[in-house]
Amino acid sequence: MAIKVITSLGSPNSVQGWILVSDELLRVFVYGTLKPGEENYPRYCQDAVVEAVEAIALGTLYNLPMGYPAMTRGTSPIHGYLLTFADFSVLDELDWLEDYDPTRPPDANEYHRDEIEVFSPDQRSLGLAWVYRMSTVQAIQLGGTVLIDGNWQPHLMGTAEQSYF
Repeated sequence: MAIKVITSLGSPNSVQGWILVSDELLRVFVYGTLKPGEENYPRYCQDAVVEAVEAIALGTLYNLPMGYPAMTRGTSPIHGYLLTFADFSVLDELDWLEDYDPTRPPDANEYHRDEIEVFSPDQRSLGLAWVYRMSTVQAIQLGGTVLIDGNWQPHLMGTAEQSYF
């Protein structure tokens, strides 16, 4: 596996301080139930993840009444994790979980898989990663409420949300 170092986030002597990029690695930005410590992380990510790094992406984050969040296009910081996998088959499992099928018409999917730029908490680019986003119209139709702080934490829901209307 060819891996190259593109930037340092900390001490060169600290392996955790380096960001590694490879065409052979799958990178996915997660902001909800797939984050480390959340409901779906053990089943879909834990045994396959190579690295999990706190990260930020731009958008708008909604808390949905079904108990999970939705990220839409926007310009506010969304707090999550950049997960890196060596096995690309993980993407098929994540597509199933997120009700995304690239062969269906876009409006038949709950989420859309897009490639976006992801940033470190101190706003340095971490490169591109896949993310599952919902349309703003759909998030509102489902009764979503905007999470002003861009941070979905199920145990804190109700403390940082604001009704869209």
